[in-house]
Amino acid sequence: MHTYVKITPADDNAPAGKLADAELHFAGGELDGLKLIGFAVWTRRDGQGYSVTFPTRQFMARGGEKRNFSLVRAIENPEAERSLRDLILQAYAAYEPAGTQEATA
Repeated sequence: MHTYVKITPADDNAPAGKLADAELHFAGGELDGLKLIGFAVWTRRDGQGYSVTFPTRQFMARGGEKRNFSLVRAIENPEAERSLRDLILQAYAAYEPAGTQEATA
């Protein structure tokens, strides 16, 4: 199975600091033809580089408090999430200088 990252630039209506959306596309294996959406690339608040947010689902906790449930989590090793962030940032870096509408890594 191969995993590809698709980068789509944020539109003019995006929140401040949002640079792009990212999707994981799967080719081969059990996930062939599927994609996982909801990743985003942002300018870090300190202005030093970029950060990546993972897809989440919002829910109401007791007392009406809004919380987010992460849809992509490491099974055991937290390095797995860091590796995925790095993959998405590599795809964004390949996209950024090219100035094209979409890029894959």
